[in-house]
Amino acid sequence: MTSLLIRGGTIVRPTGDERADILMNEGIIGEIFVRTTGPQKLLAADQTIEANGQLLFPGFIDCHVHFREPGLEQKGTMETESQSAIAGGVTTVCEMPNTNPPTVSIAALREKVRIAEGISTCDIRFFFGVTQSENLQELRRLWTEQEYSSLRDRCCGVKLYIDHSTGNQKAAKGVVEEAFRVCAELKIPLVVHCEDPVLNARAAKLNMHTEIAAHSLIRAPESEQRAITSAIESAKETGAQLHIAHLSTKRGLELVGQAKKDGLPITCEVAPHHLFLSTEDYETLGTLGKINPPLRTPDHCEALWAGIESGTIDCVASDHAPHTFEEKQVMPALTAPSGVPGVETMIPLLLTVAAGRWPHPRRRSFQPKLMYADIRRLCFDRPNEIFALKRPMIESAAKANLALVEPEAEWEIHGADLHSKCGWTPYEGWKITGKATVVGGW
Repeated sequence: MTSLLIRGGTIVRPTGDERADILMNEGIIGEIFVRTTGPQKLLAADQTIEANGQLLFPGFIDCHVHFREPGLEQKGTMETESQSAIAGGVTTVCEMPNTNPPTVSIAALREKVRIAEGISTCDIRFFFGVTQSENLQELRRLWTEQEYSSLRDRCCGVKLYIDHSTGNQKAAKGVVEEAFRVCAELKIPLVVHCEDPVLNARAAKLNMHTEIAAHSLIRAPESEQRAITSAIESAKETGAQLHIAHLSTKRGLELVGQAKKDGLPITCEVAPHHLFLSTEDYETLGTLGKINPPLRTPDHCEALWAGIESGTIDCVASDHAPHTFEEKQVMPALTAPSGVPGVETMIPLLLTVAAGRWPHPRRRSFQPKLMYADIRRLCFDRPNEIFALKRPMIESAAKANLALVEPEAEWEIHGADLHSKCGWTPYEGWKITGKATVVGGW
């Protein structure tokens, strides 16, 4: 039997931190000895990690990633992007359906699960995509027929695109309405990419600019706000459990906050690039900063941080979306694909803020407030609950699925050092405080 002792680490819990020794046997937590002021029990193991001054979290969850396989392996594979996740302290991810073929059928989901079974380091769950009515027929079979129970266990919800993004999975209006009804009936979490197609199309037609910054004008804040308003109304009418993906605007946040006050089953996430980057970064990033929804002005960034502090925002999720560097450098600039890698840098960026520092080379006029317990809430507790992932807590008899954090570790982000296949990052050269290492398996 192989045993491991983590000695003297501080477990970050929702109810308060506790310094403890954790003894594990064959990857299972055996005992947790909370340290007191009295005599300490002497423990021994085959291997010991001295964790004084370090923090222990459950393995982090990233509930919004694009791992690109199958069909887009030049950008990334489940293997390479899982390595990137683990290097960032993330042991569980929820992967989106816009691959090739898209995950809009039981057969496509089965193939993804087959590939994921070969990944031993990371727990990969999958969203089911809906673009046509027949996809909803497949979804109903998946959710109700016993023969698909093992596949159903790997499916964390449904993803709807109100407008086109990478992969062109926009759902027709009638399909959107039907999806809300079916998800409400079957009690399936419904994740919606909220951008209004009419406003986006009109703005694109009127656009006379060629520089990359025009992307934020074409997909303006009003587009997200209108789509969120519509999605909330559909959730209200049907009772569907609605989750707003990558919220990026102040008004969108206000709409979600009011819906929560009204008692509607609505949650939301925000991506690190909308917290740390703004339209001011187009000058240095160029097309590397092109994402959907796009970068916003700094006042929206500040509002999102306030939403984290107030608890309105439930999750931080990376929206990890790798493209090759060459793909991002095409001209004209506005034809570049949208998306940035981020699963490996998400937790370090948040740890830096929790340490009282700001990682962006350009200082902000505001100082976000973030506690280590907030990171656990945003990147473990809430996504675990919202998507019913059943990932283990730090408790006796649970599988050891831990992230050990050195909160004072200082390092710089460089794309060449990261593990994503794409090899670049929008946070190149940023100085970080905090490093997470995975202990145990998923």
